[in-house]
Amino acid sequence: MRLMIFGAGFSGLAIARELAGECEFAGGTTRSPERFTALQGAGLTPFIYEGGAPSDDVSAALNEATHLVMSISPDTAGDPLLQVFAEGLRPAMPKLEWVGYLSTVGVYGDHGGEWVDEDTPCRPKSRRSVARLAAEDGWTRLAAEANVPLAIIRLSGIYGPGRNALKTMHEGKARRLIKPGQVFNRIHVADIGGATALLARQRLGGIYNVTDDLPAPPQDVVSEAARIIGVEPPAEIDFETAELSPMARSFYGENKRVSNAKIKATGYDFLYPDYHAGLDALRGDGSRQK
Repeated sequence: MRLMIFGAGFSGLAIARELAGECEFAGGTTRSPERFTALQGAGLTPFIYEGGAPSDDVSAALNEATHLVMSISPDTAGDPLLQVFAEGLRPAMPKLEWVGYLSTVGVYGDHGGEWVDEDTPCRPKSRRSVARLAAEDGWTRLAAEANVPLAIIRLSGIYGPGRNALKTMHEGKARRLIKPGQVFNRIHVADIGGATALLARQRLGGIYNVTDDLPAPPQDVVSEAARIIGVEPPAEIDFETAELSPMARSFYGENKRVSNAKIKATGYDFLYPDYHAGLDALRGDGSRQK
């Protein structure tokens, strides 16, 4: 396996940690040289990529790549790599065997708290999710033209070391917002790495929800973090009267329970099947960034 990860951030590094030891070569892109050490620590050869045509060194790595993971969010102009590879994937990556695209369960839109799975029609509401669905469609076309399997990996709310309710609680930033009936799924970043690695190893295509077993009200997660730390949870705040940014409020406009049965059917066994297990494993990590 020769792996290339575009956008080696929080999720990309978790994927690298799972796969880099199995790779003849593993590279990842970042916008900042300051992050080179983090990429190298995950087993990646770091490259700078800030959009547009890839540099000569990135192009050389792509020419040898067998596996590609795309983890760069669409911008106002859409997915940056769809424009780069408008003439097709094969000219740039003649040895390509598999592509993974990290998307979001936000593409399903609002379903009033009902269960959704990979066959549920998408009806995204937010601009971000509309852009994600358009990117999924673009990558689907490119992969089909190149005759290469594409795994679209739809992620729920991501947490993990340095990015979790325990840390928010330690920093005094936790809030228990109450919106009756509202639930969210979550996913520990280690399970993003593990599930994506399984799909890459088996060269599986299709759409997969990579999300936990327990959609739950957000205030329950805050209360669990408080219990683990041994403090009283913050006071409840009515969502309707809370001071929230437009982006924060938009997340509450989508209410659904997301099934992970399909990724489990591939043989993937979640390390952290719910937020109880995930937060318990992060016990003691809430006040420091890894």
